[in-house]
Amino acid sequence: MADGARNVTITLPDGAERTCATGVTGADIAAAISPSLGKAALACRIDGRLADLSEPIERDAALEVVTAKDKADALGLIRHDCAHIMARAVQELWPDVKVTIGPVIENGWYYDFDRETPFSDEDFAAIEKRMRQIIAARDPVRYEIWDRARAIAHYKANNEPYKVELVEAIPDGEPIRMYWHGDWQDLCRGPHLVHTGQVSADGFKLMKVAGAYWRGDSSNKMLQRIYGVAFASKPELDAYLTMLEEAEKRDHRKIGRELELFHFQEEAPGMVFWHPNGWRVYRALEEYMRRRLDAAGYREIRTPQVVDRKLWEASGHWEAYRENMFITEIDEGSGAGEHANAKRTNALKPMNCPCHVQIYNHGLKSYRDLPLRMAEFGSCHRYESSGSMHGLMRVRGFTQDDAHIFCTGEQIEDETRRFIELLSSVYEDLGFEGFDIKFSTRPEVRIGSDEAWDRVEGALESAIEKLGLDYEVDPGEGAFYGPKLDFKLTDAIGREWQCGTFQVDPNLPARLGAEYVGEDGAKHRPYMLHRAILGSFERFIGILIENYAGKLPLWLAPRQIVVATITSEADDYAEEVAAALVKSGLRAEADTRNEKINYKVREHSVGKVPLILAVGGREVADRTVAVRRLGDKGQNVMALDAAVSAFRDEATPPDLRREGR
Repeated sequence: MADGARNVTITLPDGAERTCATGVTGADIAAAISPSLGKAALACRIDGRLADLSEPIERDAALEVVTAKDKADALGLIRHDCAHIMARAVQELWPDVKVTIGPVIENGWYYDFDRETPFSDEDFAAIEKRMRQIIAARDPVRYEIWDRARAIAHYKANNEPYKVELVEAIPDGEPIRMYWHGDWQDLCRGPHLVHTGQVSADGFKLMKVAGAYWRGDSSNKMLQRIYGVAFASKPELDAYLTMLEEAEKRDHRKIGRELELFHFQEEAPGMVFWHPNGWRVYRALEEYMRRRLDAAGYREIRTPQVVDRKLWEASGHWEAYRENMFITEIDEGSGAGEHANAKRTNALKPMNCPCHVQIYNHGLKSYRDLPLRMAEFGSCHRYESSGSMHGLMRVRGFTQDDAHIFCTGEQIEDETRRFIELLSSVYEDLGFEGFDIKFSTRPEVRIGSDEAWDRVEGALESAIEKLGLDYEVDPGEGAFYGPKLDFKLTDAIGREWQCGTFQVDPNLPARLGAEYVGEDGAKHRPYMLHRAILGSFERFIGILIENYAGKLPLWLAPRQIVVATITSEADDYAEEVAAALVKSGLRAEADTRNEKINYKVREHSVGKVPLILAVGGREVADRTVAVRRLGDKGQNVMALDAAVSAFRDEATPPDLRREGR
């Protein structure tokens, strides 16, 4: 070690410490630990911050070497490098193209380009080919820290005006990192891989091109945005592409049209027009949820859709949520006098919580009244931009399976446990075997004492642990007034959906004056527990459609049974069978058209009808039905009475079936 050089202490994940000269890098440490680790290293974490392996360490630090085993970090690096590799390929193929930004997004990346000629599918093939050549070259990746003037001069000299603008926007004191992938250079925060060969040459794919305004401003120039996806290996990429193909087949918008469930139109953007078939599904789900909530001790209520802005101001929503609310002004005055031309500002409710507090506040409450569970299938409206709306998944008008529990602090743990048990049972009934829980804890900016947060967070955590469930902690992501639990479902093709939520709120009761008389005779503030299981009926029905690919369970299917005739001599019998099924509470219809039975079976199978009962001369004589189930090739002959009884039982919702009804 040279005279005057300093030492730094590097602490490894196992607690071991190494004394090194200042300026040591993650690459140095990895190679010193073992040659194999040095070769496998992709990046490192310095005091928890993801960093380049070549970054010099100037002070004592904890260091963790990142390899392909650290999947989240590795994928992020691979996708980030793919963005740079793609931009390099584009500029090598078309040197006149100007580059802008290329961030990592879910499953991949995008990069925005200024190019006069639109990119085409043929261009994609050329870009991918050049990317593979860059990867095969295993070009080293390096960076330098430049000052602002030098970086601006560099980009001006290279005719990169967008990079000049980006450099000018970097705050003073923030390092300006200039990266090179081989000889190609880009401005980036980093970090990146060690060399281009660490990206899988067959683990990426360019997906689409779309327009994007520079910096998201419509007054700026329209750029071309190329999207790509990347994974650590070809099998992982293939699995993802297969999932996309399956998702396209299951698209609830496509199935909704095919099964005549719902539609949207310009006269009411983001609002659902439910057709008879779709409304049957909606009602079946709503009736099921109503029974479950009744059995769980909830009291169903109904509150207004249009509410004076004064309540939204008192609740805090007017200040925090105004831009997403539909506002209406009403002329309350008429004639002369002080009320002439008076205007009243109202809003369509975007959520139900403030209205539920109004019902709670109606009449004095005692600790003996708690917990008080209020449920509402509340019709809500929120302004969503036209570009963000997506079928049933993102709408402007929706109905929440909303409920609020007013309780004492001591009751939070038990109410949390009860809710999770109810949610678990509902999800199981609806065909989802499991769910993940994310526990969001106190943020830095918050109200309430640390002791109060300790009690509430401890109550939620204890409830989860007593149920023996796994959960992930998301530090600092709770609301400013309380922690929350989010529940994620995984569907049949592996996609996650965040539906259920449970949130502790002492803030809204305080803002709106909710109180109860405690056992000590004094007034206290209740806690308000916001909770939902489905989230919204619209979105959850969309999830159900895609999970089942339109083949809904019999109790939810809009058309449950079709009785199809083989010959005209069975027409009367088909009507009799359908009538017997309807009398038993089933949704059944007769198809007596003069068409061949194979045509009818094919048509109703495309319509996702779960049961098709074929009847001809033999079935008439024997008083039987030939049962064809959706997706099965064969058929099963059953006596009419036995079929009616069996299908009635099968079509009974899961909760009623458990009760033997």
